[in-house]
Amino acid sequence: MGEEEIISMRTAKLERLRSRGLDPYPPRFRPSHTARQAVAVLEGLDQSPDPVTIAGRVTAMRHMGKATFVDLRDGSGRIQTYLKEDILGSQAYEMLRDLDMGDFLGVSGPLFRTKTDEPTVQVEQLTILAKALRAPPEKWHGLQDVEVRYRQRYLDLMASPDVRETFLARSRIITAVRRFLDGRGFLEVETPVLQPAAGGAAARPFRTYHNALDRQLYLRIALELYLKRLVIGGYDRVYEIGRIFRNEGVSAKWNPEFTMLESYQAYADYNDVMDMVEEMVSTVAREALGTAAVDSGESKIDFAPPWPRITLRDAIKHHAGIDFEDYPDVESMQKAVASSGVPVDEKWGRGKLIDELLSAKVEPNLIQPTFLLDYPVELSPLAKAKPDNPRLVERFELFIAGREVGNAYSELNDPLEQRERMLKQARLRAAGDEEVELADEEFLVALEHGMPPCGGLGIGIDRLVMALTGQPSIREVILFPHLRDRGSS
Repeated sequence: MGEEEIISMRTAKLERLRSRGLDPYPPRFRPSHTARQAVAVLEGLDQSPDPVTIAGRVTAMRHMGKATFVDLRDGSGRIQTYLKEDILGSQAYEMLRDLDMGDFLGVSGPLFRTKTDEPTVQVEQLTILAKALRAPPEKWHGLQDVEVRYRQRYLDLMASPDVRETFLARSRIITAVRRFLDGRGFLEVETPVLQPAAGGAAARPFRTYHNALDRQLYLRIALELYLKRLVIGGYDRVYEIGRIFRNEGVSAKWNPEFTMLESYQAYADYNDVMDMVEEMVSTVAREALGTAAVDSGESKIDFAPPWPRITLRDAIKHHAGIDFEDYPDVESMQKAVASSGVPVDEKWGRGKLIDELLSAKVEPNLIQPTFLLDYPVELSPLAKAKPDNPRLVERFELFIAGREVGNAYSELNDPLEQRERMLKQARLRAAGDEEVELADEEFLVALEHGMPPCGGLGIGIDRLVMALTGQPSIREVILFPHLRDRGSS
């Protein structure tokens, strides 16, 4: 049966309901229990004479002459209801003829257990709450069409308990992250989404225009520069969980907008932040999931600390056979990277070349939680240099399940060196490299007022949820991921 025919038949049922003087879309209904709470009432009992009032979506109907079983699902789960003509009366029972899968129904009545021990509501009153004009997914155990799943996430949530559980887990994970940071004395704040300069990361921004101010603005690509202003202003521990926007590709790892956690702690360095991240992620896993070990594809990932700490130099030497310290300029680095089989763009600087080597040769091998430490200064214009080697900075990245999940620095607080690094990034941009840090004069002025030693952290919440729930694609943990237009290649 075609979709238009289904809509026509359901619309006819809608009109029949109205012709009986019923409102198929009443303005309110007051359930006394959720489905889960109603089932709990029968704990250890065969029946309960006290009536309950339940509301939910119809997910199954089994007609047996003058009796009908109807399954209702609400946000807590499923419960069976039992409707008999001699209890409801013929007029109310006749209304079931115009009931379809996907409709919302409210029922009231006592609870009992069937012969198969199924908790069930003996319906004494029923109310149509919303008539669905389109049919739900045919397979309640889950949609198979990935395009439909992402474009019409509401159908995916209707059809798949596993999908619903993933997003419930996401909510629990974010709540647990907040609870952890709040418990360590961090202050949650909010910073601008529209910014005059898109700084704090090397990424291509989205641009927009503000009519009243008559100026171009950018959607933020990071939270960093405004949060550091707050450290400068006297807040020693701050964090924000917010949306970030980067005008980049779409893939299993990337979505143009995503959720980022950034935190900044005065008088700390990247070693302190590493310790905090180990404790935070393992704590969040236990609180949100009830375990510190989760399945991810063919692997089981153990989030219990301690986690390996390996220098980026040693990791690339091990997996790619290249010591980047042996190639101090762009030309020699290009040849080394090309010889490893990694494609090279002549516009790339030395830092970008090392980053591509990391992505291609090292990252896929880092399945268990692993910290890579000490990055080239070209890759990290906002990080403090290592005292014993100014070509490297005190930075780590966290990798889980073959993906980067977090990034942290001992923050650069020398305003003169920071200005020089940003000017160098500007020169790279002028030469054609769009994925570099933009200079932010307002931030540089703030830094000239003095910022204490500081440990900064950024964690991609979406990728953290992927790691903790074993999901292979970022689209599985974002409710409404960005997609190309229908029919486009």
